[in-house]
Amino acid sequence: MGTGKTMEMKYNQQLYASLWILGLKCGLYDKINTQTATPVRPPPSDSVHKTVEVLETIKKRPSEYATVCEELSQILSKPHITALLQAHDVVAHEVYSEDAVRVTPPPLQPYLNGDSQPETPVSEMESSNVTRVRMVQFQKNTDEPMGITLKVTEQGKCLVARILHGGMIHRQGTLHVGDEIREINGVNVSNQTVDNLQRLLREARGNVSLKIVPSHRNSPAQCESNLVVSKWKGQSISLRINQVFDLQEVTNLFIYVRALFDYNPEDDDLIPCSQAGVSFRVGDVLQIISKDDSNWWQAKKVGTSPNSTDPAGLIPSPELQEWRTTVSSREKLKENAVHCSWFGKKKKDKYLAKHNSIFDQLDLVTYEEVVKLPAFMRKTLVLLGAHGVGRRHIKNTLITSHPERFAYPIPHTTRAPKENETNGKNYFFVTHEQMMKDIANNEYLEYGTHDDAMYGTKLETIRQIHVRSQMAILDVEPQALKILRTAEFAPYVVFIAAPRIFEILPHHKSKDVNDVSLEKLATESDLLEKAYGHYFDLKIVNNDIEETIRTLEQAIDEVCSSPQWVPVSWVY
Repeated sequence: MGTGKTMEMKYNQQLYASLWILGLKCGLYDKINTQTATPVRPPPSDSVHKTVEVLETIKKRPSEYATVCEELSQILSKPHITALLQAHDVVAHEVYSEDAVRVTPPPLQPYLNGDSQPETPVSEMESSNVTRVRMVQFQKNTDEPMGITLKVTEQGKCLVARILHGGMIHRQGTLHVGDEIREINGVNVSNQTVDNLQRLLREARGNVSLKIVPSHRNSPAQCESNLVVSKWKGQSISLRINQVFDLQEVTNLFIYVRALFDYNPEDDDLIPCSQAGVSFRVGDVLQIISKDDSNWWQAKKVGTSPNSTDPAGLIPSPELQEWRTTVSSREKLKENAVHCSWFGKKKKDKYLAKHNSIFDQLDLVTYEEVVKLPAFMRKTLVLLGAHGVGRRHIKNTLITSHPERFAYPIPHTTRAPKENETNGKNYFFVTHEQMMKDIANNEYLEYGTHDDAMYGTKLETIRQIHVRSQMAILDVEPQALKILRTAEFAPYVVFIAAPRIFEILPHHKSKDVNDVSLEKLATESDLLEKAYGHYFDLKIVNNDIEETIRTLEQAIDEVCSSPQWVPVSWVY
């Protein structure tokens, strides 16, 4: 009995001892579990400045070390070594510096055991209130713009408004749209004007440093998104011009447009930064890079240099330009109305509303999407110009000189045939009822009345010329372009401009040359060019009729044997 009790007591003592040891172990385990490893952080270094000091030092080298020092100098001066040292400094200051406010958590903060969360975790609200700042450094040793535009918020913050495609910042990928810039080379930029900020960036040289608050983005987009169009491989297209192209040859990843108005960013008060704008003239082809901004597109001018790597610039969007045109037209209407009497104003406004509405789509012209095609034969030659400028003579000369190549559509008329006139030779003779019926069915390109008889050009007569593989020559009114500028007629539009008086008078001593008539001709020519100039493929000033014809013949040969920019509606 006593022996059993003794054994029980010994067992209990051993059990208590084991539990005590276990408690110590658990305590020790918990103690270890709550400890963190303190990372060893080397002090931030400035490799770039140290490298400069080294280069200065080895310039004073002893002669016996000249070869080695020269080799070291060449190595340290190489661009990729300089870039590596700059990257080292950015990482050292941004990640390891005690003063840095981190974009990401410290790189070394593991827990040795157990749960990876600390005993007193930072709340989500506190974490979201942390301002994350980082330093951006790069070299700028030229006058090349940085390729960004800035905006200042109501709170005085400087934000990156846009990044221009192909610019310095876009190539480096150091900034994003929406990033807040706090400092430029140590200069605080808060509450400064955009002009001052752009000047600071423009004048910066050498090692440029920016302190920024990154915009929080899930995708590392370096620029506003590119525009692409579908590329259907392996398919072919027919332009109704008796030629078939491989679609892979005529499509491109970017969208291209033809400018239908002149633009100079230096004269634009609305552009965010005039230096970032792209100037262009009517007819210039632009490659659209980005349409993310509803008011300002990014674009490059095509053809300035082959394989150009120039950065994109800003151009007004169609919506902005249409708004500008509408406002300008309204202001002109008001100015014109000020000098009119009440009765005169009423009559004039009525005329303008009927014939020159500012909401007419032909007036609100901005850009026309185009595509580049391999060489093909244009089907129609359209000659535009003021009445009396010489279009009829040019047309007749071309047909007489090249009857196998050019032809003129025979007009239809309701007048009775004269003696020895054959139907279908000079005119097609039809009844008034038949012509009115065909007009109602939109079968005529244009028509009019002369001496109580109707005359008109039927579309089918133009088509018959195309069937014979000839080019139809038309000297029509510019309104006919609404019908002709399609793939079916594939026109080459040439404007025959009137000569200036001072250019033509020295060559003409005839009394028939009237200053007033020439001035009237020039005025009408200018009005036509102003209203329809964006539709012209070529402009020839008719100072000498024979030279004009030669120039026109050469231009037709060239356009039919070279790649051409045509409206995208001719393809799709």
